[in-house]
Amino acid sequence: MAQRVLLTGANGFIAQHILSQLLEAGHSVRAVVRSQAKADQLRGSFAKDVSLQKLDFALVPDITAPSAFDNALASKPPFDTVLHTASPFNYRQVTNNLEFLEPAQKGTVEILQGITRVAPTVKRVILTSSIASVMDFSAPKETNPAKIYTAEDWNPTTWEAALSAPVINTAYVASKKFAEKAAWDFIAQQNPGFDLVVINPTMVYGPLYDPAIFGSPQELNQSNFGLWNNFLRPGLSSSSPVPANTLHLYADVRDVARAHVLSVTTPEASGKRFIISADRISNQRIANIFRHALKDLKSRIPKGEPEKEALPEGSYGADSSPAKNILGLTFHSAEETFAQIAKQLLIIEERSSNN
Repeated sequence: MAQRVLLTGANGFIAQHILSQLLEAGHSVRAVVRSQAKADQLRGSFAKDVSLQKLDFALVPDITAPSAFDNALASKPPFDTVLHTASPFNYRQVTNNLEFLEPAQKGTVEILQGITRVAPTVKRVILTSSIASVMDFSAPKETNPAKIYTAEDWNPTTWEAALSAPVINTAYVASKKFAEKAAWDFIAQQNPGFDLVVINPTMVYGPLYDPAIFGSPQELNQSNFGLWNNFLRPGLSSSSPVPANTLHLYADVRDVARAHVLSVTTPEASGKRFIISADRISNQRIANIFRHALKDLKSRIPKGEPEKEALPEGSYGADSSPAKNILGLTFHSAEETFAQIAKQLLIIEERSSNN
């Protein structure tokens, strides 16, 4: 059954795919963005969509402001579901740890409070969290047997440690934990008229919904910018080193979006966290896929040791079986994910060079 859905952070990398899939499924969506310019850009990206008549917009410049979402939540017909994806994840636009921690937590609490004030018809809230709220990043990367993270696990970082951490990534991963914890605490303490579903994706890669809006690689979302920077940027060559592995769990953006959309209409998802992880992957395997997808550019893509693409024995993993069994989620292959974004990255780079 088609629903009336509010989608926050609608111009984000994942959210654009969520929006596309919601419209394709016949839902009516109000897309929340921070500015009119972002709304105009999003409208332009979706102008070709036959379901555009089921899309409208609301502006929320500051998601942490008191009553920030109240106007956006007022709707006729009223909302059935809220998908909250808005949270900062661009290291190049954040200057201190608090800029990660506060918006994520305050924005989450504010929208939940707004729903109770303004939108009593909402029956489900779907929160975009992250594997960052699940993993212990101080734990060994390899163990015997390998650690498999599940929805029962939580990042142990404290607020104080995140605020004072010298590495800003610590604040980002902690921000996802505290935002998610705040949502679960709200449900437990306030007993609102809606339930909660949380999506915890790993590193999210894959094709951009509308690559035409990007004038240069520097404008990309953080994860895809990392791919360009590590495997395609000018100055690299086949003899450049393949970067060391960092977070080796990944998911395709289209599958992460699909998990959100399936959660809208799956009653059994109520009250659950879903880790979304296609598989483990090494940077060597990503390099191999890039070199195969862009054969004419092999001279500028790090070669490394192509036959050594396996991760070390005992590398940690993540359990996505609940998403498969409850939501019915399936996953794109690594070749589909990384080959498609590789080709888009090249087009964006060429566009930037011609401007």
